[in-house]
Amino acid sequence: MHRVSVLILTYNEEKHIKRCLESLKVFTDKIFIVDSFSNDSTIKIAESMGAKVYQKKWTNYATQFQWGLDNCPINTQWVMRIDADEFILPELANEIIDNIPSIEDSISGIYIKRRMYFKNKWIRFGGKYPEWLLRIWKLKDGFIEERWMDEHIVIKKGKTIRFKHDLVDDNLNDLTWWTQKHNHYATREAIDNLNTIYNFQKTNEIKATLFGKQEQSKRQLKNMYARFPLFLRPFIYFVWRYFFKLGFLDGKRGLIWHFLQGFWYRFLVDSKVYEIKRKSKNQGVSIEDILKKDYGYKRTN
Repeated sequence: MHRVSVLILTYNEEKHIKRCLESLKVFTDKIFIVDSFSNDSTIKIAESMGAKVYQKKWTNYATQFQWGLDNCPINTQWVMRIDADEFILPELANEIIDNIPSIEDSISGIYIKRRMYFKNKWIRFGGKYPEWLLRIWKLKDGFIEERWMDEHIVIKKGKTIRFKHDLVDDNLNDLTWWTQKHNHYATREAIDNLNTIYNFQKTNEIKATLFGKQEQSKRQLKNMYARFPLFLRPFIYFVWRYFFKLGFLDGKRGLIWHFLQGFWYRFLVDSKVYEIKRKSKNQGVSIEDILKKDYGYKRTN
């Protein structure tokens, strides 16, 4: 029961946290939560189920998560990262129980497939499945990238393997909540987009390459995407994803998902990039100064 600890970030996750914790307690009771001062029943539910809750004011995901790794009393060899609106399938829980004790010493990280659900619909197409994520790793051998968006775990040494079974991302909130959340995401994405171009903060990151692991190839494609013309690239991305990657096979709920996440969100990111650049030009100050003054940006290292 103590071979894997789990770290979760929360803020007002009363709709999800019980489901998440129930799926985890099959294989561990070492569950740590870093909460950003929730004002709902998240903490009460988590503590009633045996999770250890710590609180820290929010900066960004990477900073919050690394704080958890550094400050929570994690004393297991392995640690798992999961979001509050995710849960693991029983098959994955059993796979963790059966395999973690016998993994060879040269292995430092484990990739897991994520299933994305939207309005109770499994999004299978559009390049969204299988999405391999490094979610379990040896604590001493990994850290999280210092990025404002799309942060990954970086393994410092050792090899990685894949488990067969899935975790599920199934957010139960409505579209109003979803669009508000993605508005905040778009600001963070715009910051990372601009940093890709202007390199005002150098960080320790995964190596971007088209022929590496899934997150490495996605990062390389994302770096290339950042250099495409604003407002044209969301159209290209949506057409590629919805038609060439067969997103249309996901039906009506898939259309909503792919359009909002694959076009509307990307267009909003471009609009924020455009706004930041105009402010920088009109005010005669650097882009980083605009980000600090108007968008709450600060360097994470």
